[in-house]
Amino acid sequence: MPLNPHAKRFLDRLNAMSPVAPAAQTIGERRSSVQQLLGLALAPCDATAVLDSTLPGPAGTLRLRLYAPAANGNQLLPGIVYFHGGGLVAGSLDTHDPICRALSGASGCRLVSVDYRLAPEHPFPAAVADGHAAAEWILGHAAQLGIDSERLAIGGDSAGATLAAVVCQGRRGPGGTGFALQFLLCPIMDFLATTPSRRTLAQGYFLEEGTLQHDLQHYLTPEVDAANPQVSPLRAADLTGVPPTCIHTAEFDPLRDEGAAYAQRLNEVGVPTLYRCHPGMIHLFYGMGAVIPYAAIAFELMGSDIRSLLCPTREAA
Repeated sequence: MPLNPHAKRFLDRLNAMSPVAPAAQTIGERRSSVQQLLGLALAPCDATAVLDSTLPGPAGTLRLRLYAPAANGNQLLPGIVYFHGGGLVAGSLDTHDPICRALSGASGCRLVSVDYRLAPEHPFPAAVADGHAAAEWILGHAAQLGIDSERLAIGGDSAGATLAAVVCQGRRGPGGTGFALQFLLCPIMDFLATTPSRRTLAQGYFLEEGTLQHDLQHYLTPEVDAANPQVSPLRAADLTGVPPTCIHTAEFDPLRDEGAAYAQRLNEVGVPTLYRCHPGMIHLFYGMGAVIPYAAIAFELMGSDIRSLLCPTREAA
């Protein structure tokens, strides 16, 4: 399918601005660009209740933001632990607030967005340690958050999805991960990937190879190998024990093929997996609904997919 016309117009305007090359960006510039781009998100949804709080992390408290769909009352609802994108060097609770609102509303889930530590101030494995701590705490306090612990998902977008996958893999054991679902939206699954989508979409399609390498250089210290499965979860030798998984990718995203490859590997080991590639879309399209109207349709599809896996009886009714 061709590039979506709204996405094409956005890319044409972006490319005409002659942006600073990724390798030349400072961390401040990288963070500012993420904030500006996510200013194009869908208008905040008024149908969600929001509460800011904290949870204990390995190096101090971590901020969290709890979202709830409208007319939820006090009953226990399915939930999602969510990690924001931003290459593990950018992004925050605030930049991804409209995305979290939209996903909570579309899925009917309470959503807990976690503000983990960012590199280069806190390089690998700080974000991973925060992810594990947040997962453990939220699982243990699900009822207090109004969440049914038997219907709790973990997920994120872009590098936040990477973090969710790493946490899921690290929690496997006799009792499982504790999560009923992992939801991965346009995930980075292999920082060393040389897939067809990485090659053909390396430049000119918003997320560029240079940006991925720029972020990786700030995230990892020199002694850490990017092939480490805690960095590139697609490289894990064994994927058994991973919970049922929902993966959404975008057709014109360089990360597309590694998301599809993860879905295939999970299917091969018997993990129930739902994979969807959004036609004509670029990376982060879901966060730019003001200029790419298809984002609203995508959230409805994401919500339906999440409900079908977390609440199959309700979805079938």
